[in-house]
Amino acid sequence: MTADTHASGKGFEESLVSTALDAALSLPRPTPVFAIAGLQGSGKSTLAAQIAGLADARGLRTAVLSIDDFYLGRDQRQRLAREVHPLLATRGPPGTHDLGLALETMQSLRAGRATRLPRFDKLADDRLPVAQWPTAEQRCDFVLLEGWFLKTPPQNPDDLTQPINALERDEDPDGSWRSWCNAALADHYPRLWRTIDALWFLQGPGFEVVPEWRWQQEQTLQTADPNRTAMTRAQVGRFVQFFERVSRQALRALPAIAERTVSLDAQRRSAQ
Repeated sequence: MTADTHASGKGFEESLVSTALDAALSLPRPTPVFAIAGLQGSGKSTLAAQIAGLADARGLRTAVLSIDDFYLGRDQRQRLAREVHPLLATRGPPGTHDLGLALETMQSLRAGRATRLPRFDKLADDRLPVAQWPTAEQRCDFVLLEGWFLKTPPQNPDDLTQPINALERDEDPDGSWRSWCNAALADHYPRLWRTIDALWFLQGPGFEVVPEWRWQQEQTLQTADPNRTAMTRAQVGRFVQFFERVSRQALRALPAIAERTVSLDAQRRSAQ
C-alpha cells in the first residue's frame, strides 16, 4: 500500500484528482467501483465530487453514491431501537444500513442496467421517496462510493469490554449495542465490501480532530441552509461518540487495506 499527502479545506489538488480518476479507469472491470473512505469531515464527498466533475469534463459517465444513501429508514431504526437497543435509533454505525438495497444497487450498476440511485434526506432523517432518486440510465464508466468506514474490519469481541467514551459508559453499560454493531460489521458488510475494486483512505491525524471537523461541517451546512435546524457544539460532541469506536478501528486497519492512503493534518492539509 502506498502513502500520499495532500489536502486543503477548499478541495484537493488537481494532480491528485487526476491520479484518482486514472486509477478508477484502470480497474479491470466494465463498471468498476472506486471507493473513498475517511472519517467524518475528512473530505470524502469533496474528493468524490471533484473526481466525478473531472470525469464529466472528459465525457465519462459516473454514478456517485455514499454509504449514507443506504441508511435504514427512520421507522426501521425505531424498530431496532425497541427490539435491540435504544442507540440504534441513531443512523450511522454498522447495523443501521439497508445492505440488501446497497447490494442490489451495486449489482445493477455493475451489470450496466438503468439503476435508481438511492438518496437519504438527513434533515428529515429518512430516505427520499424513490421518485426523487436520480437514475443512471446506461452503463457507467465507473462507480464512486464514499463512506466513513468502508472495508473496516470488526474488532475482536474481547476488545469491546471497556467503554471508550461517555456514550458507551452511560448508555451502553453492558456493551450490548457495541457488540451488536460489531457483529453486524463482521457478518453483513463483507458482501458489500467485496463489490469494491479499489479503496483510497483519507487519513487524518487521529480521532481527536473529528469533533472539530464535524462541528465545522455543521456550521457550513447551517450557512448553506439557514432554515436547517443545526446541532449545538455539545450535540455534535455527543453525536461523534456513536462513531468513535469504529473510527479508531478504521484508523488502525485501513492503511494496510487501502490501495492508497492520503495523509491529512488537522487542517486537512498535507501532513508533511
